[in-house]
Amino acid sequence: MAKSNDLSTSCVHTGEQSGLHGSPHTPIYNSTTFLFKSTSDILDVVEGRKAGSLYTRYGLNPSIISLEEKLAAIEGAEASLVFSSGMAAESAVFFALCRKGVLCLGDVYGGTQELITHQLPVLGIKTSFLLKSELGQLEAELKKGFGVVFFETPTNPAMDLFDITGVSKLAHQYGALVVVDNTFATPVNQLPLSLGADLVVHSATKYLGGHSDITAGTVMGSKKLIGEIWPWRKNLGQMIAPETAALLSRSLKTLSVRVKAQNESAMTIAKEISKHSKIKRVLYPGLESNPDYHLAKSQMTGFGGMMTLELKGDRAATSSFVDKLKIFGLAPSLGGPESLVNQPALLTHYGLGEEERSRRGISDSMVRLSIGLESVKDLLEDLIQALE
Repeated sequence: MAKSNDLSTSCVHTGEQSGLHGSPHTPIYNSTTFLFKSTSDILDVVEGRKAGSLYTRYGLNPSIISLEEKLAAIEGAEASLVFSSGMAAESAVFFALCRKGVLCLGDVYGGTQELITHQLPVLGIKTSFLLKSELGQLEAELKKGFGVVFFETPTNPAMDLFDITGVSKLAHQYGALVVVDNTFATPVNQLPLSLGADLVVHSATKYLGGHSDITAGTVMGSKKLIGEIWPWRKNLGQMIAPETAALLSRSLKTLSVRVKAQNESAMTIAKEISKHSKIKRVLYPGLESNPDYHLAKSQMTGFGGMMTLELKGDRAATSSFVDKLKIFGLAPSLGGPESLVNQPALLTHYGLGEEERSRRGISDSMVRLSIGLESVKDLLEDLIQALE
């Protein structure tokens, strides 16, 4: 297919390898290994002179190769790698590129926080954290020498935004790479590589998968950096199965329409629910009342399907609200067709402890919503009946 700048077209067509019988998508190649006609043929692939399939754990499998081409195209990257989970993708990035240390900005997924706080230091990797309110200290921290600056934007669960271009320029002055977790925004709403970031990671379990039926991760960037990460994935055994690759490729074909619909519903809900007397505030980048609204307008083309409500009430009252919801399912994930809810202090960020949650502004009355594909009218009615 000719190169296209349209994301929707890339989602459908890029990387697809039609089968012998004219299938419009790449068949599932369950093979663990692949046959060659001669020693010279296999050496061409092993030594990189020719592209080809070799061994599935290496990622040299047609189902996986075609998926990686598609993922690179939709994120505007030269190359990509797929993994068994988002945490597998992040850990491979850190192992490959963070020997000088990792500086983490703002709130991040609980598993990422645990990896950076507890596991990386055991391996002798220097780590440091800056809250968004401490961003004025970024240059001083960079002067200490870090290999990678890592952050989410929007963040989980406060929906804070970071200036990707600004952080990247400063980090690059001090020789640090910038890695952005783009899971919440998706490439439909934000393209960090075009704004100066070096690598993008996703939990593909979420919006890229989009159906709550796979676990996967991905990292996208330059061929050089992806080449440095590839041996870590290979030797840590972090490869997804070909069946999972095929399901993810299937899901990407509808990514644009799904995310745009979720954007629209989330905006409607954020505006309407913020008027309710029992809501203290709504954290959503698309609201003009959000302190990061102008930054969101400058680096995002849509504001996403994620939002956080803060209720006028204590932990018990907030839990009661969550328990009374009928359409929203209580679960820790996001990005699927079904709307989900959780209380971060009791689920996704419980492991931080009360003191650290308080320091980060994650209150007991916060409720995180993942807006799905149901009727926006039904979702609003569900939220209002639970509040009242």
